[in-house]
Amino acid sequence: MSENILKADVSIVGAGLVGLSAAVAMSKAGHEVVLVDRQPHTADSCLPEEDADWDQRIYAISPNNMQWLSSLGVWQLLDRSRIGEMHAMEIWGDAGATPLSLFAEDVNADGLGFIVEERALKKALMQQVQTCGVRTLFGHQCSALNTVPGQARLHLDNQQVVESALLIAADGVHSWVRQQLGISVEQKEYRQTAIVANFMTEKPHANIARQWFRQDGASADAAGHCGILAWLPLPGNRISIVWSAPAGYADALMQLDDSAFTTEVMCAGNAALGRLTMIGAPAAFQLVLKKAGTLVQDNVVLAGDAAHRIHPMAGQGVNLGFRDIVDLMRLLSGRHSLQPINDSSLLKRYTRARKTDLSNMLMLTNGLYHLFESQNLVVQKVRNWGLSATNQQTIKKELVKQAIAL
Repeated sequence: MSENILKADVSIVGAGLVGLSAAVAMSKAGHEVVLVDRQPHTADSCLPEEDADWDQRIYAISPNNMQWLSSLGVWQLLDRSRIGEMHAMEIWGDAGATPLSLFAEDVNADGLGFIVEERALKKALMQQVQTCGVRTLFGHQCSALNTVPGQARLHLDNQQVVESALLIAADGVHSWVRQQLGISVEQKEYRQTAIVANFMTEKPHANIARQWFRQDGASADAAGHCGILAWLPLPGNRISIVWSAPAGYADALMQLDDSAFTTEVMCAGNAALGRLTMIGAPAAFQLVLKKAGTLVQDNVVLAGDAAHRIHPMAGQGVNLGFRDIVDLMRLLSGRHSLQPINDSSLLKRYTRARKTDLSNMLMLTNGLYHLFESQNLVVQKVRNWGLSATNQQTIKKELVKQAIAL
């Protein structure tokens, strides 16, 4: 069988949230785009009814990224009745004292972010991919990748070849593209497992996101590794939880029946919202930090989990991925008319911009992780004092500004 060559300005490998958003953004910017993914995808699948189970995979979307998704025509396609809003955040240390409270109104903002189901956002993005007329090659494995000056050549297992000036690798944490290019990955095990689940609550959550950094006998393992529990507000009296617990304790939690697991979640959150009722079954995944050694090689740009995966405590994983594309689009839109989209100076600027953003986020998440993991009594006193001291109005306002700016 002879090869069938398809030419494009941009090829994208990976039809997750970041890859789909890249396809829409690139197409709206006037580039010919080909989107490739080994899985079959469709925008025709219907979302569940209002009273059906809620998606286990929930994302916190920052206000800036909500605006960006709106500019792509994606946000408007979401069902507003299934979007949660965060107007405030409360953070407890392990001393159980007064929480750090952050309010959007402190900086005259409407909110701190939005809670969205993955399948809903993916469906809306897929609809825009189709509306924009993006060419898609779904259900085929990539078999080879060759890069030469000015061109990336992607081979699929059906003898299809995609030639493009720029290739965006958005194919996830185990990125095939990254492996083909031999790009190294810095990896760190957090020795934690994240458990996600949804609940009905007895009391209204008042659109407040709640987070506990716990280090008591219930949620710390024998080595004293901490547990981090987040309750995120969904519409109505519903919450989505993310419990990052020591691996052994997480395994024990996942062995519990629904009633016992619900009790553990309720107690770990100090019964802040009264009695809880589980919606659907919990799911678990191991936590690991991964960072690619380089974000650009030849004509290939890494984005999303292919470039970085961080601890979920800051809720910024998908926001970082979206900002990869936002920064790339900003640089491409600012180039002069004779400058190609794979110009090396442009891609170097992309690398610098993303490394700064990622470094800042890693400093935050790793710093908090190690701060609350420590068994040192002095460190324990300092971290809880810090949360209390941070309740000063000036510092709180700065934290809220930083959160909204993400």
